[in-house]
Amino acid sequence: MSSLTLAAAATIVDEALAEARRRDYAPLCVAVLDAGAHLVALKREDGASLMRPQIAIAKATGALGMGYGSRELARRANASPTFYNALFAISGGAMAPSPGGVLIRDAAGTVIGAVGISGDTGDADEACALTGIVATGLTADPGLPTT
Repeated sequence: MSSLTLAAAATIVDEALAEARRRDYAPLCVAVLDAGAHLVALKREDGASLMRPQIAIAKATGALGMGYGSRELARRANASPTFYNALFAISGGAMAPSPGGVLIRDAAGTVIGAVGISGDTGDADEACALTGIVATGLTADPGLPTT
């Protein structure tokens, strides 16, 4: 099992933001958490709106807490609102059900962290997260758990 390094987290953030600029997306905030949901790296672009750091962290935290990306979290929350409202309350609001939260897996398939991005549409946020993770040679997992 490997761990998420600061160097890898910094690459994820920088590559995700570079992708956003290539695509002319709105200003983003990118948060990278380790497997224990501890913040490793965060950047908020100039012009990113209020609450973007909190939303990015909540997307990544939700992915880690549930074991699947925040796109799937949103799908499940829409299908079972009562249950997911309870989860959001239990977590103290630490989960955001919108695309942009992506798990990071090492070569063995172990979850070593997550990326959360906020600032543009959920699809755009997720695309930048995928680009950032792939740039490190790690595996991006926006979908369902493998078990």
